[in-house]
Amino acid sequence: MNAATLFVRCLENEGVEYVFGVPGEENIDIMDALLESPIRFITTRHEQGAAFMADVYGRLTGRAGVCLATLGPGATNLITGVADANVDSAPLVAIAGQGATTRLHKESHQILDLVDLFKPITKYAAQVLDAEIVPEVVRKAFKVAQAEKPGAAFIEFPENVARAELDKRPIRVQKAATPEPPSSKIDEAAQLISQARCPVVLVGNGAIRQQAVPALRHFVDALQIHAVNTFMAAGAIPSSSPLSLGTIGLKANDLPWFALEQADVVVCVGYDIVEYHPELWNPAADKIIINVDTLPAEVDECYAVTCGVLGDITASLYGIARRAQPRIANPFAPLRAAIVADREAYAADEGFPVKPQKILWDLRAVLSPDDILISDVGAHKMWTARMFQAEQPNTCIVSNGFASMGIAVPGAIAARLAFPDRKVLVVTGDAGFMMNSQEIETALRVGTPFVVLIWNDSEYGLITWHQLRHFGRPSNIAFTNPDFVRYAESFGAKGYRVEKTADLVPTLQEALASNTVAIVDCPVDYSENMKLTARLATLRSPLAEPQGAAR
Repeated sequence: MNAATLFVRCLENEGVEYVFGVPGEENIDIMDALLESPIRFITTRHEQGAAFMADVYGRLTGRAGVCLATLGPGATNLITGVADANVDSAPLVAIAGQGATTRLHKESHQILDLVDLFKPITKYAAQVLDAEIVPEVVRKAFKVAQAEKPGAAFIEFPENVARAELDKRPIRVQKAATPEPPSSKIDEAAQLISQARCPVVLVGNGAIRQQAVPALRHFVDALQIHAVNTFMAAGAIPSSSPLSLGTIGLKANDLPWFALEQADVVVCVGYDIVEYHPELWNPAADKIIINVDTLPAEVDECYAVTCGVLGDITASLYGIARRAQPRIANPFAPLRAAIVADREAYAADEGFPVKPQKILWDLRAVLSPDDILISDVGAHKMWTARMFQAEQPNTCIVSNGFASMGIAVPGAIAARLAFPDRKVLVVTGDAGFMMNSQEIETALRVGTPFVVLIWNDSEYGLITWHQLRHFGRPSNIAFTNPDFVRYAESFGAKGYRVEKTADLVPTLQEALASNTVAIVDCPVDYSENMKLTARLATLRSPLAEPQGAAR
C-alpha cells in the first residue's frame, strides 16, 4: 500500500468517524484513500469551518476531531480553529498536505514551514519525512491530543511521502489510566472542608472533560456545599439545583462572585485559570484553595494551592465526600434566591427589540434539558453564559479560553453529527454568523438540521459595550446586514423574522420542528448591556457578614 492508505488506516485505528476539510492538490492521495474507508469525509466551504467542526466534535465526544487541508493557504486557514481547540482544551488533530520534500529547502510555490507555524498553538506538531514513521506520528498525535489536558496536534504530510509504497500497520491504541489520588491528600482536603467556615466549589471544564459530573453532583449533595461554575462548565451542577449559585465569568462583581468573596475555602474541581482568572475572584490571594484535578495547577500568584488532590477526579470527589463533614447551615440561601429572581425578572417582558434576558428565558423554555445550545462569541455570549439555565453538561457550548468568533455554525454541524438525536440551536450575533455562514450549505448537504438564532444589532455589540464603558462613545462598529430570511432561503434553508417579542417562542418551536436548517432573525435590545454594567457597579451582596462557623 502507499503511505496515504496507511495514514487513513491509522485514522480508522484511532476510531475516527469523520474528517472535516477541503480537498487540494497536495492531499489528493489521502482523499483518494478515504474513498475506500468507512470514515466519512465532510467537505466544508472553508478550512476554518472544518477546524471549528473538529474542535466542537472533540469537546462534545472527548475523541479528537480531525480536520484536513492542503498546503499553504489551506493550512493557514485552519489556524484559528486549531488555536481555539488548544486553548479551550478540546482534542483535535489537524492534517495538512505539503509540497514534495525535494522543494522544501528553497523558495517554492505555496510552501511555508507549517510545523513551526503550528508549534505555538498545538501540543504536538510533526512532519512526516519518511513513510515508515506514519503509524508512530499518527498514534502520538492522537495520544497527545486526547491526553489530560487535551488539545490540538498537527501533522504535515508531504505529497511525495504520501505516495511512497511500504508494508506497515497501525500501532495498537493504548490509553493510560489516570492514577488514584493519594489518600493523604484526600484526608487533608476533607479536613480543610470540615473546618471551613464557608466553603464553595468552583467547577471548571475539566470536571466535564474527565466525566466526573456524577461524582461532582454527589459531592455537593452529600456535603451540602454550594457551587459556582465557569462558562465552560455550565450544567455540571444543574441550574435548578438549590446548591447552584450560577455561572461566574464577567469581569464585574456579579451575583455569583459574592459567593467566592464570602468563601474562606474554595474547592476548585477541574478548573483551568484560562476560564476565569483567579485575580478576579481571589484578588487578595487569601483563600484556602483545594485543587482537585488530574494535573498540577498553573502557577499564579492569586492561585496558590493549599492542598492539591491530583489524580482521577471522580475518585478524589467520592473520597473527600466520604471523609468530610456535611454542612448544616445554609449561608448562601439569600444569594441563591437573588440569582433565581434575576433570571425570572424578564420572563414576561414584552419589550421590542427583545431584551437579552428574555431571549435566554425563552430559549430554556423551547429546548429540552439534553438539547445542545452553541454560543458564538460576542455580547450574546456574555448573556448566554450568565443567564442560560443549563441542566446537563455539554449542553451549553461556549468558546471562552480563545473566544473565537465564527465557531457556532460549524460547531452545530459537528454537534448534530455527534448527537443526531438531539436538537441543536446556535446563538450568534450578526457579525459572528457572517464569518462562517457559508457552512449553511455544508449543513444542508450533509443533512445536519439545526436552528440559528441571530441576535441582530447591525454592529459589533460586545465592542460597543466595551467602548461605552471605557470612553462613553462608540468607534467604527456599525455595518449593514443582508436580509437574513432571504439569505437563508437562497441556501434552501428556512428563514424566519421575529417582529414582536411574543412571536419568539412559537417561531423557535416551528424552526426546531422543521427538521432542516432554519435561520431566525431576532432584533436584540443591547441597551441592556450598559444597564447591566451600571447595575453591577452598584450591586451589593445579599449575604450577611459571616458569623463564626457555618456548620
